Amino acid sequence: MRHYWTDKPPSARRVGVGETAAEYGEFRLIERISRLFAGTDRVLLGQGDDAAVLAVPDGRVVACTDMLVEGNHFRTDWSSGADVGHKAAAANLADVAAMGARATGLMVALSLTPETDVEWVVELAEGIASESDSTGAAVIGGDTTRGSQLTVAVTALGDLEGRDPVTRRGARVGDVLAYAGRLGWSSAGLAVLHRGFRSPGALVGAYRRPQPPYAAGPVAAAMGATAMIDVSDGLLSDVGHLAESSNVSIDIDASALTISDAMARAAEALGADPLQWVLAGGEDHALVATFPADVILPADWTPIGNVAEGRGVTVDGHRWQGGSGWDHFDRSGG
Repeated sequence: MRHYWTDKPPSARRVGVGETAAEYGEFRLIERISRLFAGTDRVLLGQGDDAAVLAVPDGRVVACTDMLVEGNHFRTDWSSGADVGHKAAAANLADVAAMGARATGLMVALSLTPETDVEWVVELAEGIASESDSTGAAVIGGDTTRGSQLTVAVTALGDLEGRDPVTRRGARVGDVLAYAGRLGWSSAGLAVLHRGFRSPGALVGAYRRPQPPYAAGPVAAAMGATAMIDVSDGLLSDVGHLAESSNVSIDIDASALTISDAMARAAEALGADPLQWVLAGGEDHALVATFPADVILPADWTPIGNVAEGRGVTVDGHRWQGGSGWDHFDRSGG
């Protein structure tokens, strides 16, 4: 997930003109945002107790967690509370899909400064609820606390529905590499925002609210995907995780990658290489998987490469000379 390393980012404490979290009070705020979260038939015991209870028909639970920190992962002058809510939920829901599972529940922990605007927090909750609802998952609980920095931490749970999990370790020599979703859109939108623009709207919107192909994960699992991952840090970086975990090499065919008209125009205006966004840009949360060569790829999956003996990732047979993706502790930007 992309970081920004801004020294003093515009803060949610200055958004809106309503009451602050300190003025509103913790329990009143919890009660208000809890009303936004509906249950599902999997939720046996929802919010309001020490812990929630979910039905687990498969007998196994897929679990993941992710965290967004103001100034590192989002800026409130670039994204509304609802935008941040959608992004926080999507980052976790995509991880569940990348295991070949369907999301069942989300838990959300918030660290708020006393000055945080209450309406911003309500928008955040609405965004989380909307994104989780789109997958059939329910927000089943969480926590709030006071802190020096606005932080959103989400844990997602999922159901394998009787399938084996698709891990990063199963890619085999001869497999085909394919992706579902969008690549490079969010990175292009971030580049536009960094230059002080707000258009093209499609790219900026993709940065603010990614659109992961959630349903594609379980479909890929059912169709025999051998390895899978979501693209959060960049295609080259995340495909590199597949190659390393599976002890294989993977070559990407650049001509098979899609560069949208909006990306091409933005790249021309900014003097950028759109292929760099596609190969190294993260936070679109596309899914990338390997399939046996004799498998007919599911709809919405596009072949973009092949698995061979060796180690590492190449593009058109050569090492990519540009950045490969995001390293959370590399201040150079990856």
